[in-house]
Amino acid sequence: MTAFFNYFYDFMSSIGMNLWTMLTSIGKAFVSIFNFGYYGKILNSYRKDFGAVGWILFGVTAIVLIVLLVVLVYFLGKLIKKIVAFKQPVLENEKLKDEVAKLKHEMYKVSYEKDKLLAMHVSKLGYKPNEDLLNTDGSGLEGEDDGSAQGGEGRFTKLAQVDEYYESGEYVAPEYDDDITLEEICKRFRNFSASRLGLYYDLNLIKNFIASLGATKMIVLQGISGTGKTSLSYAFGQFIQNPTVMCAVQPAWRDRTELFGYFNEFTKKFNETEFLKSVYEASYYEDMRAIVLDEMNIARVEYYFAEMLSVLEMPRPEERNIAIVPAGWKSDPKHLKDGILNIAPNLWYIGTINNDDSTFAVADKVYDRAIPIDLDSKAERFDAPDTEPVHLRYSYMDKLFKEAIEKYQMSQESKAKLEDVDNYVIEHFRITFGNRILKQIYAFVPCYVACGGTEVDGIDFILAKKIIRKFSSLNLGYLKDEIDGFILYLNEVFGEENMNVCKFDLLQLKKMG
Repeated sequence: MTAFFNYFYDFMSSIGMNLWTMLTSIGKAFVSIFNFGYYGKILNSYRKDFGAVGWILFGVTAIVLIVLLVVLVYFLGKLIKKIVAFKQPVLENEKLKDEVAKLKHEMYKVSYEKDKLLAMHVSKLGYKPNEDLLNTDGSGLEGEDDGSAQGGEGRFTKLAQVDEYYESGEYVAPEYDDDITLEEICKRFRNFSASRLGLYYDLNLIKNFIASLGATKMIVLQGISGTGKTSLSYAFGQFIQNPTVMCAVQPAWRDRTELFGYFNEFTKKFNETEFLKSVYEASYYEDMRAIVLDEMNIARVEYYFAEMLSVLEMPRPEERNIAIVPAGWKSDPKHLKDGILNIAPNLWYIGTINNDDSTFAVADKVYDRAIPIDLDSKAERFDAPDTEPVHLRYSYMDKLFKEAIEKYQMSQESKAKLEDVDNYVIEHFRITFGNRILKQIYAFVPCYVACGGTEVDGIDFILAKKIIRKFSSLNLGYLKDEIDGFILYLNEVFGEENMNVCKFDLLQLKKMG
């Protein structure tokens, strides 16, 4: 035992001596650097033999060393200044955090007092406010059906009115046009818009629009102002005799409550929106219906529409559910089960977009789920025969789309060409087709053919809007040669007379670069 302690003492003493020697050596070296007396002795021992050239070299060397010393001191000073400046904000930030925490606590207290005063004021008006603010017994939570809604009614006034209307027998389902084809729908929609509404659209645009309904639940209409984005959605609602729901997006929209509304703790009522009412009402009828988010990118789409984007991705309709409230009340609407609303499959969502300085860029995850359609010019007027509107039920349209996908499946040759294009785009632009995009392509192209188009034109449109659109996020200034090469490649694979939409969009991107 004694031997070990002697060893340990000698070992630690040796380490301590070595550390001390190292520190003293560093100190001596630092002092020696500034030992100008020693430098003077060296100079005196050699100065007699310098000569003219030697003194010139001595002067140059001295100037260089002085400059180096000044630069070294300058950078050391900056380094020390940065270290000090870095430490100060850290300390200041800690102080600010403490102040913010205190302010939050004070704001909470003030807000609570304000809510108590407001609750007492509301109770004097004959309403029953949130009892939590007047009592401390924990009653009146949002998820509890305490019967405190005004007049003993449920918390969903508008949805209750929907239930009442459809259960009263006033609604009579129309006679549906179950013998019309997709191609006839396109032609009749175009002629109806022109003859009844004075709205003129190119037939290819109508084909793209109707075929998109078969590939996705969300369509984005984009282009310059005045080209008919909103009117196209409106005209479609008039054509199917189920008016389009117009929801004007506001710049302040930040979350899902802007679309679905929120529960008011004071009145025990749910502030319902027109969007919520339309989604709920769709569960009562079979008709197709479109909901338009007008100027949808005046706020960030990926914020307020995020939950809907996720829900619409669910493969089965019964899985497309939105939690409107945390728990159900006995007085809740009939189709609201435990506070959850199923999104009816007969709804489509159409967003209109203006790409200018007053709007936000739409995130890729929105474009990936939707099919964008560009409206950059007005169609020419034409003579159209007077055309009656139609009644289209969702089940029949779904049947038409499924039959089209089965009957007009993309040929193996086209699939091989699509795979070659995918490989080319990966190699030259580092962009690939995702599974979602491929699924949309395989659904859109057959539906486009059923609408009266050709397979190659359908591929042309969907490639331009789903893949080439992504090129705009690249550094186009360095990709002009690659764009030219891609145009030549498309000519080689599909023929020079085809893929005109893709080539037009590529040339536009080249100009932007």
